[in-house]
Amino acid sequence: MKPLFMWAGGKTRLIKKYKEHLPETIEHYVEPFMGAGAMFVWAYKKNPNARFVLNDSNVAIMNIYRMIRQDVEIFMEHLDHMSSIYLPLSKEDRKAYYYSLRHQHAYNYDRWTRAREAASLYFLMKTGFNGIWQINKNTSGRFGTPAGLLNQKDKVYDKTNVMEWSKALQRCTLLSGDFAIALPHIEPNSYVFLDPPYRGSFTQYGVDFGDQMQQRVVDFLNECVEKGAYTLMSNRDVGDNFFEDRVGTNEIVYFDVTYTAGRRKKHADGTFTAKKAREILMIGSKKGSSNVERE
Repeated sequence: MKPLFMWAGGKTRLIKKYKEHLPETIEHYVEPFMGAGAMFVWAYKKNPNARFVLNDSNVAIMNIYRMIRQDVEIFMEHLDHMSSIYLPLSKEDRKAYYYSLRHQHAYNYDRWTRAREAASLYFLMKTGFNGIWQINKNTSGRFGTPAGLLNQKDKVYDKTNVMEWSKALQRCTLLSGDFAIALPHIEPNSYVFLDPPYRGSFTQYGVDFGDQMQQRVVDFLNECVEKGAYTLMSNRDVGDNFFEDRVGTNEIVYFDVTYTAGRRKKHADGTFTAKKAREILMIGSKKGSSNVERE
């Protein structure tokens, strides 16, 4: 099983760097900022019999997960129908189809079933640009990401992976709201992974997530620790000690990364190169301990 779609800021590449800080056993997993669910995939593979609580404020994405859990056959029927139209087309005609479908998703969705709406959005996300979530005024405040390379050969999506997700999601409580909605689900010995939009992010995923919200996430981490949960929070280091000043009794470790989308460096000749950056992982620890690594 792998994430269902690309997601800017997804954790697939970073999991190996997190490895020494991840729990060896998982019985109860809570993820208040699910996104594409790379960490959930890791946790599910670790223990498919654990209990999972997954939330994201993006209702449309959570609707994709819900439809895959409860109506996967109908969900894939819609995808197969769209794929049968799209795949024989030239790249120019694929582009026209993409923008026509995006327009329908923006303005005609109220005439659709939830399964068709979810499948249409999933199709757009699989053929859109580079895992970026963008909303536009000309798409009625709904999904507005431009078309991607549109170079699919024989399929748009992986049916086997969707079916694996359908099986995995049967064990999940799915929520869709502010991350604090997950707090009542935190139990002693829960494993909680927090992945809020990064500070200074090139995309805010359709939400305003300034420093006041970042402070709320830090407070949420501390509440999880008070409840006896092992809690990790990822973010981006922008060099102003925002998280270091709020670390409390928690620990921070750092990881060097390379951004290949969104945060690339632009040169005078108009070309781009990947941009080096540093990410942080804040580790919720028991009260009274303090072990902060500062580089």
